[in-house]
Amino acid sequence: MSVSLNKFVAATGICSRREADRWIEAGRLTINGQIATKGNRVETGDRVALDGKLIGAQPDRVYLAFHKPAGITCTTDARDPDNIVDFLNYPDRIFPVGRLDKASTGLIFLTNDGDVVNEVLRAEHEHEKEYIVTVDRPYDDRFLERMAGGVPILGTRTNPCQVERLGKRRFRIVLTQGLNRQIRRMCKYLGYRVMTLKRVRIMDITLGDLPVGAYRELEGFFAGGH
Repeated sequence: MSVSLNKFVAATGICSRREADRWIEAGRLTINGQIATKGNRVETGDRVALDGKLIGAQPDRVYLAFHKPAGITCTTDARDPDNIVDFLNYPDRIFPVGRLDKASTGLIFLTNDGDVVNEVLRAEHEHEKEYIVTVDRPYDDRFLERMAGGVPILGTRTNPCQVERLGKRRFRIVLTQGLNRQIRRMCKYLGYRVMTLKRVRIMDITLGDLPVGAYRELEGFFAGGH
C-alpha cells in the first residue's frame, strides 16, 4: 500500500501537506536517494529524507489550544526571535494551524498533524472563527451593517458575516473566511483603525479562561470528525 509523498511527510508531524509540496518543488525531499517530484508515492520500506536526513516514524498526535499574546509571530522560522514555537518551547515539534497577526491575541491551534491544517483551513468547510474587536473611535449602526454585509478588500468582497455591538467601540464578529488581515482591512476600508483584536473561538473550541501565554491539550478532538 502506498501513500502520496506530501501525505507521508505531513504524517511525520514536521509540516503540513502544503509545506511538503513546497519542499518537493525545492528539491529538498528524496525517496531512496532519488530527488522526489510531485506525484511521487511512498511504498512500505521506502527511505524518505529531507535535506539528506531520514524522516519517518509517526509521532503521537499533539493538538494544543494556545492563547497567543501580542508580539508573537505565528511562524516556525527560528530566525524570527518572536516565533510561536520557541515561545511555547513544547517538547515535541509542532506548528501553528493558520495564523493570527503579530499584534493580535487569542486562540490558535498548534499540532504535529499535517492533515488537520487542511481540515481546519480549507475555505469550503466554512469553519467559524469569532473575534472581539476594539476600534479607534465610536461607530454607528451603519458601520455594523456594512461589516456584516460584505466589504471590498483584496480584489474581492468579504462574505456576509455575523456582527454584534458590544460597546461604543467594541464589537463581536464571526467569520467563515480567512483573508489576509481581513478584519483590519475591513475596518480600514470603512475609516476605522483596529486597536485590539482577540480571537475567542475556532469552530466549537473556545478560548475560555485560558491565561495569556498558556495552552491546553485537545487530545482526541480532531479525531472526532472536525
